[in-house]
Amino acid sequence: MTHSSHIVQFTYLQALDLLTTIAFLLNGVVEGNPMVRWSMAVAPDPVSGLFAVKAAAVGLGLYCLRVGKEKLLSRMNIFFAALVAWNLVCLIASSQSPIANSQLPGLGGFH
Repeated sequence: MTHSSHIVQFTYLQALDLLTTIAFLLNGVVEGNPMVRWSMAVAPDPVSGLFAVKAAAVGLGLYCLRVGKEKLLSRMNIFFAALVAWNLVCLIASSQSPIANSQLPGLGGFH
């Protein structure tokens, strides 16, 4: 894998984490990370605060790439991929939609 693909993946995962976090917020879930929660509280609006944190994360990812810490960037990609997958599982499992609560063939329903 090329070094630049690590930062592309990292940026993509940050965008997915941003979107899943917004989905949680829309469903009444409070942000669990105190630093992110603080940023959302002091920003003009919560989404701006969340976006600032994600922009800072991408900046740190670029710094890792610049100083030769590709292995660290790769590990962060694994962490955020697992985090986004977990967020999606939680969102689906807590969904109140008829589809999530039905007995779909092969899924057996979530509740």
